[in-house]
Amino acid sequence: MDITTHRGRVTGPIAYRVNNGRELHIPMGPCLIEGLGRQFIDIIWGARGQRCVALPLEEVQAAHSQGHLVLID
Repeated sequence: MDITTHRGRVTGPIAYRVNNGRELHIPMGPCLIEGLGRQFIDIIWGARGQRCVALPLEEVQAAHSQGHLVLID
């Protein structure tokens, strides 16, 4: 299994849903972006990486295209 990790920065709204269906946004700031060569990408944030969400590849690509997610490396 090949895991790819990149450093990134959230610069605009990226929404995700929690278990109760409520929509939240990943906070702006630094993050890690991990892909496992599948259709979902993990976005990890927080001072110690304590928060994360798996988003469909299409949503991550759309956030990147809109400038809401910037890859640093």
